[in-house]
Amino acid sequence: MKYYLLTCIICVFCTPFLSTTVHALDKIVESSGPLRASKKNPRYFTDNHGNAVYLTGSHTWNNLVDMSPSDPPETFNFPMYLKWMQKYNHNFIRLWAWELLNLDTSGIREDEAKNHKAAPHPWARTGPGNALDGKPKFDLRQFNPDYFDRLKQRVKLAAEADIYVSIMLFEGWGLQFRPNAFENHPFHPANNLNGINGDLNNDGNGIEIHTLGNNEITLIQKKYVIKVIETVNEFDNVLYEISNENHPPSTEWQYHMITFIKDHEKKLQARHPVGMTFQFKGGSNDTLMKSPADWISPNQEGGYRDNPPPADGSKVIITDTDHLGGIWGNQAWVWKSFLRGLNPIFMDPYECKVLTGKFDPGWGEPVRKSMGYTLMFARRMDLINMIPSADLASSRYCLANKGKEYLVYLPEGREVFIDLEDTVGPFQVEWFNPENGKIKKSKKIEGGSRLSLTSPFETTDVLLYLRAE
Repeated sequence: MKYYLLTCIICVFCTPFLSTTVHALDKIVESSGPLRASKKNPRYFTDNHGNAVYLTGSHTWNNLVDMSPSDPPETFNFPMYLKWMQKYNHNFIRLWAWELLNLDTSGIREDEAKNHKAAPHPWARTGPGNALDGKPKFDLRQFNPDYFDRLKQRVKLAAEADIYVSIMLFEGWGLQFRPNAFENHPFHPANNLNGINGDLNNDGNGIEIHTLGNNEITLIQKKYVIKVIETVNEFDNVLYEISNENHPPSTEWQYHMITFIKDHEKKLQARHPVGMTFQFKGGSNDTLMKSPADWISPNQEGGYRDNPPPADGSKVIITDTDHLGGIWGNQAWVWKSFLRGLNPIFMDPYECKVLTGKFDPGWGEPVRKSMGYTLMFARRMDLINMIPSADLASSRYCLANKGKEYLVYLPEGREVFIDLEDTVGPFQVEWFNPENGKIKKSKKIEGGSRLSLTSPFETTDVLLYLRAE
């Protein structure tokens, strides 16, 4: 990965910040290394240079496996997608896996498109004989080079665009909740020539695939995981996610896979963070916290949707609208998450071609833009030394490096009390309006007391930034 001069980021995204940026590096920093949780501030990942690496951005369902009603499915324009992300100053995506061959979208989409083809898949379709979709059966002993060539190329392109990718290895939601899902899985006995039947209890669902119930299936999955790891191990911008929204009985299997990835990477050049995300339905955030994962994505428990709890450093927490409300989000949620030491990301309908046919820019655009603004602040501040400090601001949303830097969010009202009793001044004072990206300076203030400050903007939902001289 490489990081560009901060002023370059800002001039693309928010011209008013040009006059307030700190003097940054005048060259690209190369070879930052794979991420790992910071020992100094484990709310964040860090790199070889000791920087806090804050992650935020939009992800969409078909950014790795093509999906559309046509056969073959329409090819996703990944380079255009990366340019679109750069426009918003995003630096993170989930790279989605889909295990099903066809995805019935009944009850999801309101238009006539009720079935989506999905391709490519990790295993080769060699036959002999045809699967239930009329195409050659899978040979689960052979990999599909098209899948892994695409994976490597997209990770490489993302790295060149300074975007981190979490490679999703398995997908549990579709198998659980889509009509006739198991009939569209490579592990259905009619779809492979290896005699594999993932429906261990013969109930027609096959969700036992994502458990440790069958050693032969687990071995096939591990060989696939090894192939993924060895395809992308050279890249610094890689993270892993075991599975999207799998069922709670998958816990032991997910823990096992996390440990397996870590053990295998010990034999290789690089080691990358491994994540575990919300289990649906009925999963518990406590299960995520107790996991061997480096990062997690929680559900709504504890207020992650409306009033996020402050991160305590037990895990790097990537809060995802996908697990908090599906196609949902708002500007306030982005800032509340950031000010509580979290890394917010957005399940973005993007072109509205896959699992939704509509998108309201009235709420979606502020989410996209504010994520980019938070990354701008994260790169501007000394984030590695900043801690969620609700007690220092009357709004209860404050990131602080006491005595040096304070970022305060005002979700309501224009006045905020800030506790500077244990500090000395002076402090530069800036106000930021995420609705329009504008910044206004106020006169300097001195520390040593609890102060009341009022935003110069007429609107609410603003940020206060204090920086010691």
